[in-house]
Amino acid sequence: MTAPTTSPVWTSFTGVRRSAPGGTEVPLLDPATGAQWATAHQDPDAVREAVAAARDASGPWAALPQHARADLLHRLGDVLAAHGDELAALETRANGKPLAATRAEVAVLVRWYRYFAAVAETLDDRSRTLSPTATAQIRQEPLGVVAALTPFNGALSLGSWKLAPALAAGNTVVLKPPPQAPASSVRLAELALEAGFPPGVVTTVIGGAAEARLLTEHPDVAMVTFTGSTAVARELGALAASWMKPFVCEAGGKSAHLVFADADLDAAVAAARQGAFSAAGQTCVAGSRLLVQDEVYDTFLTRFAAAVDRLRVGDPRDPRTQIGPLASRAALTRVASYVDDAVRSGAKLLTGGHAPALTGGAEGGFWYLPTVLADVRPEMPVCREEIFGPVVTVQRFGTEDEAVTAANSLEYGLAAGLWSRDASRAHRLTARLDAGVVWVNTYRLLHWSVPFGGHKQSGLGRENGVEAVREFLRTKSVVTEYGTAPDPFAD
Repeated sequence: MTAPTTSPVWTSFTGVRRSAPGGTEVPLLDPATGAQWATAHQDPDAVREAVAAARDASGPWAALPQHARADLLHRLGDVLAAHGDELAALETRANGKPLAATRAEVAVLVRWYRYFAAVAETLDDRSRTLSPTATAQIRQEPLGVVAALTPFNGALSLGSWKLAPALAAGNTVVLKPPPQAPASSVRLAELALEAGFPPGVVTTVIGGAAEARLLTEHPDVAMVTFTGSTAVARELGALAASWMKPFVCEAGGKSAHLVFADADLDAAVAAARQGAFSAAGQTCVAGSRLLVQDEVYDTFLTRFAAAVDRLRVGDPRDPRTQIGPLASRAALTRVASYVDDAVRSGAKLLTGGHAPALTGGAEGGFWYLPTVLADVRPEMPVCREEIFGPVVTVQRFGTEDEAVTAANSLEYGLAAGLWSRDASRAHRLTARLDAGVVWVNTYRLLHWSVPFGGHKQSGLGRENGVEAVREFLRTKSVVTEYGTAPDPFAD
């Protein structure tokens, strides 16, 4: 069941085949050129069909022995690896990430499926003795149908973060990528069927806000997991709560990256550059707020700006490219407006701040150079709001308290970075930084076994690690009396 990467029409995969074109037709544009390469169909009817297929498959899938589910997860990882070039090309077409980066993403996804296959093998109920004749069994049961809503900047990778633990726990999953980036998720559902998963266990609905609401409100959907903006997370979370459904979300971020005077500056510069500008800054954990101690501020800034200038911006299909385009014209307009406003308000533009000079068809793409802004003030929107683009602000601090206050000053709390050779300082500050993930002398090191998620307005629940599987289970207590139940009202 293979389909060409250049498929001109993408529709939902609701069980055993793609649905017929219907609903709203959405043009798919290549971010590198702005040219249309395909169309997608956003059809609310696909929600009904996909959920029905997932509901019908739910009981048999949950009843499958744990080792059988684990075997299929292993097989799916292998199938994805075999189709790695195809899937990477689809992600690059969708969001403009360099092909080298999307290939690396697909290659490492195999470890997610293998890890959660191992977790599936080890899920056990617990029992307790209540009396000489009574016991309690504490069971962990799958929820049923899970709706997994994914973003444009990583529909395949972030979808797998949701899919692998949900399947390991015994749930069926309806993936909903955005209509601008549906292809890799459609192929993921098709490849799950090819790997041997029963029809309906993995389905894909192409859709936007309307389909997200339909899935959240659907009575047969037991849980919603979402990655995207904080504003949408709030809306969907409130809707899920009105239906008493579990809701896990990884929402917005504006991560602080702290550099102390005793840091290894060469390593900090390299990590800050990678942490801020990977995927052209279109990542939730982008270290877009650099906070640098006074003693090394000027030195760091000079080295950092020079390192950013050396980044290779160009065709994302070129293996030498490090920075590709933004995903859409709307993103380009938004990023440029933030930078222009900051410069008008007194920020110092050290590098970037405009589109690169490109030819060969790239003139119509959504390009913006990696941009560094210094001498910013904390109240500026560029310092407080998630830009989701290749823009970094640099602020100075004097003391540890000043650094922590600045880092914790926003509504977000997804991630933070800390650079210092002082182990006691690192120990003190990791406890004080209000973020779900704190990286010390590294940045953006993500691992399938390490929980990931935010504090404050950056999310609810956790992805990755054993903690992720627990999000997709519910607890049931079964109390059994093997003797004669006592009668408290007996004479």
